[in-house]
Amino acid sequence: MTQYFVYDVFTDTAFGGNQLAVFPDATALPEAQLQKIAREFNFSEVTFVYPPKDPANTAKVRIFTPTMEIPFAGHPTIGTAIALRDEGHAGPMTLELGVGPIDCAFAGDSAAFTIAAPLDRLATPDPALVARALGLGIEAIDSTTHAPVQATLGLPFVLVALRSKADLDACAPSVEHIRQGAETYPAGIDFALFAYVRTGTQIAARMFAPLDNIPEDPATGSASATLAALLTEELGQDLTLDILQGEKMGRPSHISARTTHANPISVTISGNAVRTMQGTLVV
Repeated sequence: MTQYFVYDVFTDTAFGGNQLAVFPDATALPEAQLQKIAREFNFSEVTFVYPPKDPANTAKVRIFTPTMEIPFAGHPTIGTAIALRDEGHAGPMTLELGVGPIDCAFAGDSAAFTIAAPLDRLATPDPALVARALGLGIEAIDSTTHAPVQATLGLPFVLVALRSKADLDACAPSVEHIRQGAETYPAGIDFALFAYVRTGTQIAARMFAPLDNIPEDPATGSASATLAALLTEELGQDLTLDILQGEKMGRPSHISARTTHANPISVTISGNAVRTMQGTLVV
């Protein structure tokens, strides 16, 4: 039997934020079961923790969605760091992820990680296709700062600015057009859409990845980091952003992003996490 914990991440209140299952010691789990376990939880991600390859680091962490293993994601990094701290790992820690070592620090109940990597702009999808994929008219897309762009800091998203909160609330993703986008602009997460509205430093966002069994995600730290890097490049300045996601789902999530305009841009993502369940896997 193997112990696991469930955390709500990017919230300080139980039953908000984004759910994450953490296996703090996955060494006894057979490789062939990892994807099945992630599918059984059916959260957007599950993490499996192993001893680090480099003894100078804290742990190696593998991240699974319901359909695949991914190299990096934000809420699993924050949630796993807080889970390990709750289990007695004191002080700052370095987690070995698929994108390399990620440093994590703590301030009170909040954890933060910093990623400094070049922003990779993979494609500029057709705005009309993006609008149809979101179930919106093309007039809803705001290209003032940037047109829709597929970009990554380790996990690819289509970043889409919308004109109003009403447009964001009206999103009704079309799987048919998302599938068309995935075929036209292939990437690791199948045409995952991160739509947002920005008012100064305040951002309201929604993320949809139905082809990867994530109809909507309540909190997406990796997409938030990618957006923060993109806006820093486009605006040419350091940024501090407060990102609200999951509100439409009834799971409000609060993500803080802080950037330094450098080469490469440095992005720090921070947030809280609350343990809501724990148990043992008996398979």
